[in-house]
Amino acid sequence: MMYLILPLLQVNVAEKIKDAPDSSYQIGVIIGSYLPFVLLVGVAYWMYYRAKKRDKKE
Repeated sequence: MMYLILPLLQVNVAEKIKDAPDSSYQIGVIIGSYLPFVLLVGVAYWMYYRAKKRDKKE
């Protein structure tokens, strides 16, 4: 299953920035490439915090 999804997730950021029409597009490409990682880290921290809070309750 992963081999079907992985090619869709790979983005050549350097090529997109090179072909960018202006600087605002470049900023959008950079934010868009890092946003999924930041969200994943945020969700992982939230899950860790909830599990830690639950352990203290017991």
